[in-house]
Amino acid sequence: MRAKVKQFKFNRFLAWFDMIIKDHGFLRFCYNNFHRVDENLYRSNMPTPSRIRNYSKLGVKTIINLRGVRKDGGWLLENEACSKHNIKLIDFRARSRAAPEKEMIFKAEKLFNSIQYPALIHCKSGADRAGIMCALYMLIYKKQDPEIAKKQLSWKYLHIKWAKPGVLDSFVENYSIDYKKNKIKFMDWAKNKYNPKKLEDSFRSVWWVNRFLDDILRRE
Repeated sequence: MRAKVKQFKFNRFLAWFDMIIKDHGFLRFCYNNFHRVDENLYRSNMPTPSRIRNYSKLGVKTIINLRGVRKDGGWLLENEACSKHNIKLIDFRARSRAAPEKEMIFKAEKLFNSIQYPALIHCKSGADRAGIMCALYMLIYKKQDPEIAKKQLSWKYLHIKWAKPGVLDSFVENYSIDYKKNKIKFMDWAKNKYNPKKLEDSFRSVWWVNRFLDDILRRE
């Protein structure tokens, strides 16, 4: 019995070490990038167990993890904390350095229409993937104007549009251009007019900003 307890404690130590050191969690102790999007939705960076406890006190029923299933310490601790506080954890993979795939947009539509609110969306830093998913939430679920949706991709949330994640800004901007012309609904645009490859081919980022984002900040 004592051996099992020791093994359990050791595994938890490894999970915390993995989250704090390997996943740069020590930075997220200083700044959680937590914001309220509207009455139903919050956004943040990768949460710790104590923050998940606090989110449960806010009434959060669902947490959407945009990093996908990861058998690292952060994911294991998050999964455990969500179970403890009766929060539904949904693993949903999104990309930060490529145009949103059509399939991902369709899956996001189903997700927003099926989850229990209030909900919280997070990625690693809470800047890029969280930003585009909150923008999609505004466009798909709230049916907001793209000028409102694009505010979710902002320096306020540490999003840097001059690097590769700027393709996400171009995505919303492309829809905004067509919307201004003929008021096309977002999902109709996504199904019939949106071309991810064309968007990626036309986007240009700044190399030194990419180096800063990828090599120094270690963003995903």
